Amino acid sequence: MAAICVFCSSSELIGRDHLRVAADLGSEMARRGHVLVSGGGSVSMMGAVARAARAAGGHTIGVIPRVLLDREVADHDAAELVVVDSIRERKGVMDARSDAFIALAGGIGTLEELFEVWTARTLGIHDKPIVVLDPEGLFDQLRAFLDTLVEQGFVRAAALEAIVWADGAEEAVMLAEGSGAAPTPDEGELLESEP
Repeated sequence: MAAICVFCSSSELIGRDHLRVAADLGSEMARRGHVLVSGGGSVSMMGAVARAARAAGGHTIGVIPRVLLDREVADHDAAELVVVDSIRERKGVMDARSDAFIALAGGIGTLEELFEVWTARTLGIHDKPIVVLDPEGLFDQLRAFLDTLVEQGFVRAAALEAIVWADGAEEAVMLAEGSGAAPTPDEGELLESEP
């Protein structure tokens, strides 16, 4: 059993297909006996993944900043709802309580969370698996841009090996478990190229 942190959208404007992907992931995590760590929201994909995990018998941990709790978007049904004072503290608690990370479709908050744990892994700060579950190809242009950054010397190729991509929930969870997860870069391998 592992604690898997899921980064995803809390937007109410997105299509229902994304909600189904989130629910499939929550169900699969619970089926395989894993704990869900999330941003503690009850709306959109964040709510869908948590509700599906609980419906399948899973344990859920939500970590939410007080400012969002006050807006009444908190997942009060979580087995544990950890209330913190800031977004930075939220990310620290989520990181510390997780053995792996899965990112789903999302906006700038999701991307920021993904890039932070990805950078930390690339720098050797942790060796936890990082998976992007993207069956709709939302991040295809991002992947192409990252390839361009490698080609132009801004990012080392090893950085791209510190993250893996999945098309379905079962594959994503298996990768988060470490089955075929990316190798940890050698010590000293930096995300950005040295001048």
